[in-house]
Amino acid sequence: MATKNEAWVVGVGARAGLGAAIARRFAREGFAVVVSGRTPDKLAAVVNEIQDQGGVARALPLDVSREADVRAAAEQLGDLEVAVFNAGGGTRAPTLDLSAQAFEDSWRVGTLGGFLFGREALRKLAARKQGTLLFTGATASLRGKPPFAGFAASKAGLRSLAQTFAREFGPQGVHVAHVIIDGGIDGERLRTHSPDRDPDGLLGLDAIADVYWHLHAQPRSAWTQELDLRPYKESF
Repeated sequence: MATKNEAWVVGVGARAGLGAAIARRFAREGFAVVVSGRTPDKLAAVVNEIQDQGGVARALPLDVSREADVRAAAEQLGDLEVAVFNAGGGTRAPTLDLSAQAFEDSWRVGTLGGFLFGREALRKLAARKQGTLLFTGATASLRGKPPFAGFAASKAGLRSLAQTFAREFGPQGVHVAHVIIDGGIDGERLRTHSPDRDPDGLLGLDAIADVYWHLHAQPRSAWTQELDLRPYKESF
């Protein structure tokens, strides 16, 4: 049996989360999916779900803010064709209450992690002169507001990284794109903390994942570098 090309998704948590939805989408297209995140039990649940549906998947647990972790995971990859950075997070706090450590932690995951992951993925993609590197952004990629100073700074930095990678590696055949998620996602986290939210005002997991697939499928004569997604009820 021919070896399947791999899609590596970092920032995979709950099954009802965006990272898992992206992994499932690429698995349905025939990719061998590699899922990474900090929690082995959550990764195992996603892997089992994909395998139960007839797909190919495996888990590589890591802390994306640790260079050694990302390098070690990258060394275990096969023929990488798609890499998706979906990690991020930060402390919600008024600016004067936000500690330097909390600010740095957000930056380490959202920006440094994006750099480490992108660099290791690009080593493989550029060597093949093809493939796709995708980054998940947020409303905060474009504008900062309280109480999200750390998160906004990390997402703005990630956006600049995506642009830098695109300008350097696009001419080498690698499609780099940044997806701004402008609104709440109808997944486990929001359902848990805001169960009364109107579903029509939220982004659907599978709908977002479809866009990531279409970005990968774009012909190189018409690549998208950045796009934004929001539910039809979201103001902007």
